[in-house]
Amino acid sequence: MSVVVQKYGGTSVADAARIGNVARRIVATFEQGNSVCAVVSARGDTTDELLELAREITPNPPEREMDMLLSAGERISCALLAMAIHRLGYDAVSYTGSQAGIVTDTVHMKARILDIHPMRVQEAMKDGQIVLVAGFQGVSTAKDVTTLGRGGSDTTAVALAHALEAAVCEIYTDVDGVYTANPSLVAKASKLDHISYDEMLEMAASGAQVLALRSVEYARKYDIPIHVRSSFTDAEGTWVTDGGHGMDIEQQLEQPIIRAVSYTTDEAKVTLRGVPDRPGVAARVFTALAVAHVNVDTIIQNTSESGHSDISCTIPVEDIPAADKALKEIVKEIGAREYDTDADIAKISLIGAGMRSHPGVAAKMFQTLADLGINLDMIGTSPIKISCVIAKEHVDEAVRELHTVFDLDEDAVSHEPSDRGSC
Repeated sequence: MSVVVQKYGGTSVADAARIGNVARRIVATFEQGNSVCAVVSARGDTTDELLELAREITPNPPEREMDMLLSAGERISCALLAMAIHRLGYDAVSYTGSQAGIVTDTVHMKARILDIHPMRVQEAMKDGQIVLVAGFQGVSTAKDVTTLGRGGSDTTAVALAHALEAAVCEIYTDVDGVYTANPSLVAKASKLDHISYDEMLEMAASGAQVLALRSVEYARKYDIPIHVRSSFTDAEGTWVTDGGHGMDIEQQLEQPIIRAVSYTTDEAKVTLRGVPDRPGVAARVFTALAVAHVNVDTIIQNTSESGHSDISCTIPVEDIPAADKALKEIVKEIGAREYDTDADIAKISLIGAGMRSHPGVAAKMFQTLADLGINLDMIGTSPIKISCVIAKEHVDEAVRELHTVFDLDEDAVSHEPSDRGSC
């Protein structure tokens, strides 16, 4: 009997009718002879509502108590879904993250999974029960409730798929797969039938919200196939694998050089000015940010003038308060002049493994943006990604134009008839 792990996002369980739909889908998978473990997110806007409740009490709630509060949303979804499955005549049991054996470090609101002891899950499945696990949460080594941060339910699902030796991890959401661009912004975006872990990692890191970055990292590390699907249709979605799933050499050669255009408006640029240009200073700056649990992405240091230079980096907008606290102290310690934060930016990225062997992609990207009159604040590259930081006001037109220029529009991409997806 194969084990299938499924994850259902908040929109999939937003109301009673949708919970019933998910229950029927889970039961159908179970009736096919599979053992099923389903990970569930909080319903609809539940997390936002809980955050608002906390703000009504205090502007700076303790992170430990925030984890206690926010983890309640997923537990509610699990219990309701278990009831819906029972109503269909099947035996289901719901577990919190800690009951499912998910052990994390002690960092509240951004905990990382250290280990999983899924004995209760395995015993329940062995007894013929459908298992539901509250996503986004676990228990720390200090025995406290912890949450995994943004996209934590995706990470829960992939981690459980590894621990349970599942055949596949199905991620159900409100779109039917991974697209060449955000289909709500680019009408001609096309669905990708397959994408490699590396390409998906770069897309997730660059703003594509269909999968959480850490879940893809986990899947790549343990070679867990992910199938991104819609919870509202039975259409085939997008397979995220090592790059070879269902594709022969000829098909791979016919793939576009650029696979997708992604973007994020949820980052800010932090610039330290007048930083003393001597060994170890940059290390002290980024150590301070790391201690504050601030995630840093693109980094640029200007050429030194008169023994000083400027250092810029991008960080998540949600990390601005923590970065502000850390940088106030470090600026004084290292003798820098000042620092400033600009949240009115966007980062736009081209993704594609084909860039490794095709020169001129960066030049074409930069010229396209120049033709639109868009200035580049920062540039970052990897073997399969080129990213530019631009003013937020230009992001929509930049995404659409790059999508067209690099032949990603639906009418420029050929598909097998059975491979076509819809928005």
